[in-house]
Amino acid sequence: MTGRGQASAGDLLELVRKGRATTRGALQEATGLSRATVGQRLDRLFRAGWLREGAGGPVDSPLGGRPSITLEFDDAHAVVLAADLDTRHARAAVLTLTGEILAEHGGTLAVEDGPDVVLGELGGWFAELLVKAGHRPDEVCGIGLAVPGPVDSETGRVVQPPIMPGWDGYDIRGRLARAFRERTDTDTGAGTGTGTAAAPTEVPVLVDNDANLMAYGEQRSGYPDCSAFVLVKVSTGIGAGVVVDGSIFRGVDGGAGDIGHIRVGADALCRCGSHGCLAAVASGGAVARRLAESGIPASSGSDVRDLLAAGHPAAAALAREAGRRVGDVLATVVTLLNPGVLMIAGDLAGTAFLTGVRELLYQRALPRSTARLDVVTSRLGERAGLVGAGALVVEHLYAPERAEERLLALGV
Repeated sequence: MTGRGQASAGDLLELVRKGRATTRGALQEATGLSRATVGQRLDRLFRAGWLREGAGGPVDSPLGGRPSITLEFDDAHAVVLAADLDTRHARAAVLTLTGEILAEHGGTLAVEDGPDVVLGELGGWFAELLVKAGHRPDEVCGIGLAVPGPVDSETGRVVQPPIMPGWDGYDIRGRLARAFRERTDTDTGAGTGTGTAAAPTEVPVLVDNDANLMAYGEQRSGYPDCSAFVLVKVSTGIGAGVVVDGSIFRGVDGGAGDIGHIRVGADALCRCGSHGCLAAVASGGAVARRLAESGIPASSGSDVRDLLAAGHPAAAALAREAGRRVGDVLATVVTLLNPGVLMIAGDLAGTAFLTGVRELLYQRALPRSTARLDVVTSRLGERAGLVGAGALVVEHLYAPERAEERLLALGV
C-alpha cells in the first residue's frame, strides 16, 4: 500500500478483499485518509461494480459514533476463464472472482499436437462453457492457463519445456486471446458488450506452470495460514510448486520447482535428453514404461492411475518404489524450504506412492525439518490447477496498482 494518507481506490479495494478493513471507519483507521476521501475512493469502486454493501447489517465503527455498513467485494460483476493442460488431457472452466466453478469441461487434448491446435481448441471450449454458465463474453475479465512446463511469467512463454514439443517461446497469450475472440464472435455473435468487464478483444491472458498453479489453488483454499507450502505433482512428469508468504516462488525465469530433472544416479534416458533424471525413473510415465515392459498395458501416468485405482499389485509396488525415489529428493527440498505442508498430487498421488515418499523422507531428513511438517494429498484434485489459474488472474487484475489503471480505463 502507498504511504499513510495516500491510499488509492485500489488500496482500499485490497483491504476490503482481504478482510483487513470492511467498513468506512476501518478504512479510515487503516489508511489515515479523511472520511470524505474514503467516500470518494469508495464511490469509484461502487460505480465500477467492484464493491457492494454487505448483507450482514451495520457493525460498530472503530472510530466510534454510529454503526457502519460493512463492505464486500462484489464477485458477480465479472467471471474468469481458466484451463489446465496436461500432456494428453485438459480441463477448462468458468469461475467466479472468488473461485467458485460455474461450468466445467474436461477432455482429450494432446500438447504434442502443438500450441496453435491446442489453444484454438481451448477457445472453442471457453465459448461453449460461457453459454453453459449463462454469461456473456464481455463479462470475462481474464483468462488463466496452467501448462506442464517452465514459464517466464513476464512474457507468458514456456522456456525449453521437455514434454511440450513445439511450444518453446510460442506466443501463448496472443494465440489464446485470439482463439477466444474468434470463437465467441463466431459462436455467440458477442464481443461488443457494455458491461464493466473487458471485452474479448482486450481480455488479458496469464500463463504459469501447472504445479505452481496447483500449489497456489491448494494453499489459498485449504492452507491460507501456511507461510511455506510445497506441492509435488507426479503425473507423466514431475514438478513442484512453492508458495511462500502467499505468493508463488518462481525463481529468476520460471524454473523453480523443476525437481523432475534432478539427477538421481540412474542410467534411464529422460525426455529432456539427459540421463538419470528423477522423472525418468519415478514419474507416472516411467512407471507406465516399466509396467508395459512386463506385459501390462500402460502408456501414461493416467493409465497408472487407473491401475492403482483398480488395486493392481504390480502398479502399487512400482508406485511405492517411485515414491521412495521422490521421497529421497524431497528430503533435500524439505531441509532447504522448511515447509509446513508438503502435498502430493497428480496421477500417482495415492496410498502406495505416499507410503514410499514418507519412508525415505523421514529417514533422510533431519527430525528438525519434519517436526512440524504435514505430508498430505491433494484436496482439490483435478480442479486444483483451475482454481489456481483463476486466483492468479484475480490477484493480478485487482492488485492495487493494476486496479487503479483499470478504473481509469473504465472512466471512473
